[in-house]
Amino acid sequence: MNYRERYLETARFGNPDRAFLVPQWFWHETILRWRKEGMPADVHIVHYFGFDRYEVVPINLGLVPPFEVETLEVDEAERTAVIRASDGSIQKIFLDKSELSMPMWLDYPIKTREDWEEYKKRLNPKSPCRYPAWWDDYKRSVKDRDYPLGISVGSFYGWVRNWMGVERLSYMLYDDPNFIREIDEYIADFVIEVTRKAVEELDLDFALFWEDLGMKVGPLISPRHFREIMLPCYKRVTEFLRKNGIDIIWVDSDGNNDPIIPLWLEGGVNGIYPLEVAADEDAVALRKKYGKDLLLMGNIDKRVLARTKEEIEREVLKKVPWLAMQGGYFPFVDHSVPPDVPLENFQYYLDLVKQAISDPERYYHLAKEKGYVEE
Repeated sequence: MNYRERYLETARFGNPDRAFLVPQWFWHETILRWRKEGMPADVHIVHYFGFDRYEVVPINLGLVPPFEVETLEVDEAERTAVIRASDGSIQKIFLDKSELSMPMWLDYPIKTREDWEEYKKRLNPKSPCRYPAWWDDYKRSVKDRDYPLGISVGSFYGWVRNWMGVERLSYMLYDDPNFIREIDEYIADFVIEVTRKAVEELDLDFALFWEDLGMKVGPLISPRHFREIMLPCYKRVTEFLRKNGIDIIWVDSDGNNDPIIPLWLEGGVNGIYPLEVAADEDAVALRKKYGKDLLLMGNIDKRVLARTKEEIEREVLKKVPWLAMQGGYFPFVDHSVPPDVPLENFQYYLDLVKQAISDPERYYHLAKEKGYVEE
């Protein structure tokens, strides 16, 4: 079974030879650590670990042009700087930062309708550079592929949050909801217009929204506001996708998203990841609740990978075999693997996952014998 067949059989609750293994995310520091622990520095990560292949169409949904990154001030004593980032936000960063350090957001580019009118000039769907220069060559290169190919389709909360900030967006949802509605309606028009050529000219397998609207205990937006403002925009985009044969539609949203999942389903989204355990997401419970209506990816607790092999075994076996038996599940750590995880531990985890998805019934029975799952 080739990569594409395996992906589609997994996503459609069919009979894959095993569940599809999506390439994992890693912190850069994690890779640096693992090289010190014996991983060759000159390998392709996907080949080294044996992940399956999938690709996303290389079109540009970002700002064109992006803001010029500039340093506004430097504090040598604190080893910090204030910069204008490529999205127009003002951020305080650590000069000696690692990838693990987060900047402090100080200001955002959109505060008023006038700001939005100026900002959206950078979201011109007709900008020529949104597609590869040799589009026809790219189309030929993917026509007879043996791997799944998808497309990114934007964001109705996450983008606006990045442009306004959580606090201003939260107030705007109450004080001026029509303003947020106007932005999201423009985003829907923009996404459909930019992606139309790819969606209509390529035989695509899946689509990806990005939101990150969940926090540890629940979403950053109420179900009411999501329904009133964002749901119609989701429906427009997903109806366009389905009209063109794309019926596997994911949303990437960190944190706890449980109250929004029914609305995503209503809006045409049928998959969610990475299902963060620290935010109380539970793939087993979601499968039992939503059945075959919801595709699941992730939910392996990244924190456990830094612990003992016995704890890793418990985390994998109490979830992966049963979920693989049900179908519609893609094994995946619940976000980027952090640098406190030894290479030996990650390899042990991945080998166990590969065994569990190759023979899920056997490993499910083993999980029951060890008391990891209830009868």
